[in-house]
Amino acid sequence: MQKECPVCGEKIIGRADKKFCNDYCRNAYNNKLNKDSKNLVRNINNLLRKNYRILSELNPKEKTKTTKTRLIAKGFDFNHFTSIYTTKNGKIYYFVYDQGYLPLENEFYALVKRNS
Repeated sequence: MQKECPVCGEKIIGRADKKFCNDYCRNAYNNKLNKDSKNLVRNINNLLRKNYRILSELNPKEKTKTTKTRLIAKGFDFNHFTSIYTTKNGKIYYFVYDQGYLPLENEFYALVKRNS
């Protein structure tokens, strides 16, 4: 009994456990299968990458201060970060990988870089 490729319907020649006729069909099948989840992950990673670039640009010396207005003007998204660090005295730092920010008074932010 000949097996058929689930993508194009061609006969499959080769190993008994082969599922696709060629790499193109295998890739097309897997891309279609993972399309929705890949788009979500890609969009979130793009937002995280953009936030990271903004923090790195505004914080070249590993510790500085900026305003919320300046962050927003550059396109920073406060809803996307990779981790939260709470100090012993209750201050909450938000991090995008190793670049972090701490909300201060009057819409100021302390920008920091976490040392490895």
